[in-house]
Amino acid sequence: MVLVAYGILIEVYEGERSRASDNNMLGSFILYGLPPAPRNHPFDVCFSIDEDGILTVSAEEKTTGNWNEITITNDRERLSTEEINRLIQEAKMYQAEDKKFLRQANAMNALDDCVYKMRNTLIKKDTNSKLCSQEKEKISSAIAKATNLLDYHNQLDEVDVLEDYVEELKSRFERIVGKIG
Repeated sequence: MVLVAYGILIEVYEGERSRASDNNMLGSFILYGLPPAPRNHPFDVCFSIDEDGILTVSAEEKTTGNWNEITITNDRERLSTEEINRLIQEAKMYQAEDKKFLRQANAMNALDDCVYKMRNTLIKKDTNSKLCSQEKEKISSAIAKATNLLDYHNQLDEVDVLEDYVEELKSRFERIVGKIG
């Protein structure tokens, strides 16, 4: 899913791999009319397959009721049985690589989420007034380091670096929240 000006792009893939780019794209649609909302604002995506193998993917934003859908039939962009079997075999061959990619993606998402929460906490006036300048500087430095790790994640061979820093950042964040009350 990609955010589009007050909308979100929903892309539908078939395949067994962790990365979308390693799978077969079946189609896409945009769910427009989304109100400005905080990160992680929920919306529902529903997949249904009828007895003829026709796939319908719909998305709805609950607060506005805005929705859109795409219908994908067997005759358009779908893989043959042989191609599907080939993809399954490829998925088995690349299983270790896919697990590493997924682990890194999860660590990056967790780090990004932690940075987001810390920045928002620092912005709040009641939080800002309860922290001394030294604490604010430590937090800003930790956020800068995390942002740098996120910017250069492709150059990291070790996912452990990201995972360790996520834990360190979460620990700092909990201490800040504990101080503030």
